[in-house]
Amino acid sequence: MLTFLALASVVLLGIVPEQSQAIVIYTGWERHALVGSDIRLSCSFFSWRWTSEDVTFSWTYRPDGSRDSISIFHYTGGAAYVDNKGPFRDRLEFVGNPGRRDGSILIKNLDFSDNGTFTCDAKNPPDIVGRPSSVRLLVFEKVPIQAGVITGAIIGVVLGLLVLIVVIYYLMRFLVARRVFSLSVSSGHRPLSLATPSPKSTVSLPPHPLSVSPYV
Repeated sequence: MLTFLALASVVLLGIVPEQSQAIVIYTGWERHALVGSDIRLSCSFFSWRWTSEDVTFSWTYRPDGSRDSISIFHYTGGAAYVDNKGPFRDRLEFVGNPGRRDGSILIKNLDFSDNGTFTCDAKNPPDIVGRPSSVRLLVFEKVPIQAGVITGAIIGVVLGLLVLIVVIYYLMRFLVARRVFSLSVSSGHRPLSLATPSPKSTVSLPPHPLSVSPYV
């Protein structure tokens, strides 16, 4: 009876499909680039399963000022497909490695009209439930200095001043201590001719010469 129940459990477990887990997708938050340059937009994911042969990546693009997104790239069945009607049909290249859960794309010869939001979606069956991740692209004639760089520079200057103040403080203490030590050494080795006699010391006078009395 126990053997029958064990065999039935194995059969039932083999029939029940694998439960899917949530998949987490990662992209950058914001990227800056120059007009005419190329940029790599990264996309990767975390899944509880081994990388499936049926892994897929999809990229969509929404231009700034538009509410609609368009499909620009799709990877499935081991092959990459670039949309042949979108704005990137001649400028998009797949540079990812699906076996390493990398679905990155490269966009070439950037223009101001490429400003917008790029969204990546990935599936790793049976893990297919996940929230797509988006990265915003800003194209400039000259890349502006980011606020984080300015903040880091200010913090660096403040820390440098604090270190300089501490160094000066300890250097002054060292010089003062050295001066006091020199004065104490010089005062402890004064010449003997300048020594002040002790008030309790007595001076021994030589004996008075004998005088001859005139009345003898």
